[in-house]
Amino acid sequence: MNKKSMLIALLFCVLSAAGSLAQDQKDTPENRLLALRDKMSATTDSRQQQQLVEQMGQTGTFVALMTVGSYLDSPTLQRTAAKAVTSIALAHPEYDGHNTRQLLAKAAPLVGGKQRKAILQLLAKTPVEGFVSHFNGRDLTGWKGLVENPILREQMTPLQMAEAQVAADQRMRDDWVVENGLLAYVGHGYDNICTKEQYGDFEMLVDWKLDPNGTEPDAGIYLRGTPQVQIWDIARVNVGAQVGSGGLYNNQKNKDIPLCVADNKLGEWNSFYIKMVGDRVTVRLNGILVVDNVVLENYWDRSRPIFPIEQIELQAHGSKVYYRDIYIKRL
Repeated sequence: MNKKSMLIALLFCVLSAAGSLAQDQKDTPENRLLALRDKMSATTDSRQQQQLVEQMGQTGTFVALMTVGSYLDSPTLQRTAAKAVTSIALAHPEYDGHNTRQLLAKAAPLVGGKQRKAILQLLAKTPVEGFVSHFNGRDLTGWKGLVENPILREQMTPLQMAEAQVAADQRMRDDWVVENGLLAYVGHGYDNICTKEQYGDFEMLVDWKLDPNGTEPDAGIYLRGTPQVQIWDIARVNVGAQVGSGGLYNNQKNKDIPLCVADNKLGEWNSFYIKMVGDRVTVRLNGILVVDNVVLENYWDRSRPIFPIEQIELQAHGSKVYYRDIYIKRL
């Protein structure tokens, strides 16, 4: 980000924190998509659904691409969905990947000749992995329970690790469930759910929602096994939550709080974009920059640099939290 863009972002955040930012200035594509999805779930009118699919496509986000793509099998919505999928994918070559290509292959027979030709040209290019879905909405495939921290794990023998993993997976199945297509924490402890795969540099997309009826709503995203990109109820001023979600909460030397408050109301959905390259992290919350290329410190041993490769973990801090639309892209 250049100096001018940084100043604009900081001014945006200062105004937001002061409560003087106009509502339409918070109208990011991410927030528009969240609102449209809520409307979609609340209507059965086919004409309105078509309009909503079209409007979701106009937001242009990767999650919008995946969302409208889910309607390609609907007899009443598939043509509208196909146009939206094609429009987003062709306008955003950075979204190319296996998931995107699968949707385009389904959309191609449903769109006009010019768009179909553009799809076929894209599909003829060398395939890339792109963003990969890490939650199928049905079960906990691809996830495992938490065994200690990265430093203690590396000290365990293979047999010790295998035995500990069995116990951790059982705790995971007790604490984490799939509810109505959402990944939900229903336990009472603090055991994270972890990706089976490990990651070096990556980009991540994930939606999250805190239960407003929970006790002290609190959660987070561990990057390479390290806490954390913070999630919490900003009304909890007693613990400093008024600074907003998205900050690198456990940093001591480097910036730990977000640039501004970008949270939606407690009980509403929020969207994270997280990028980690080396030891530096960038976070956008609901489309608003809240962490700009900040070093994430090694919480487990501050004399050591961050781990070069490790798992990603979703945290729940003793209170119910929901996650959905979890996508990770290796860089």
